[in-house]
Amino acid sequence: MTRPRAAMIFAAGLGTRMGELCRDVPKPMVPFAGQPMISHCIGLLRNAGITTIVANTHHLTQRIEPFLQSEGIAISREHPEILETGGGLKAALPVLGNTPVITINPDAAWLGSNPVMALIDAWRPEMRALLALVPQSLAHGTSSMGDFRLESGRIRRGGPLIYGGAQVIRTDQLDEVAENVFSLNVYWDLLSEADGLHGLVYDGNWCDLGHPEGLRIAEGIACHV
Repeated sequence: MTRPRAAMIFAAGLGTRMGELCRDVPKPMVPFAGQPMISHCIGLLRNAGITTIVANTHHLTQRIEPFLQSEGIAISREHPEILETGGGLKAALPVLGNTPVITINPDAAWLGSNPVMALIDAWRPEMRALLALVPQSLAHGTSSMGDFRLESGRIRRGGPLIYGGAQVIRTDQLDEVAENVFSLNVYWDLLSEADGLHGLVYDGNWCDLGHPEGLRIAEGIACHV
């Protein structure tokens, strides 16, 4: 079985929900628990044995790219427009390759076990994607009522589970989406039609770091972990 060895960090967002916190700082560089959000992602990936990491950039690139370079992270700059998650992943394929890859959002706090390790351990070659899902009872800093439900391990839309922002995904069918700017939701729907979209329920606390209140909540939980 091919274990994922490459990862994409989605770091190109504008940080609109952050307000003044992201006026001069790109969202992935906003501090959480003493270091930039994106540092926590890098740690999760490297602790899980990921050797190739790519981050896309767009907003305030001069404030994030030097840090990424110092960490040995490859950069996929999106200019003049943001390509969204699906388009961003497609644009990074020359570095990532066509094997299964991890994708992770920096604006989420995983306050339990390493979700990347859990995803890699649960990954099977017949899967097209494996998403880390969070029960509402363990999801903090979010008003989401849920995104998905699981039926025999396969994901269906509508239900109490929230997508946590980390997954393993095969990229060899990305070209089936003709557009260059698109959300991974479009690709997920294609995979779901073929019964290839799977889910893993995360068993730790999780928090949305994409807004100031979420940051405060996560800092409070982290102090007691």
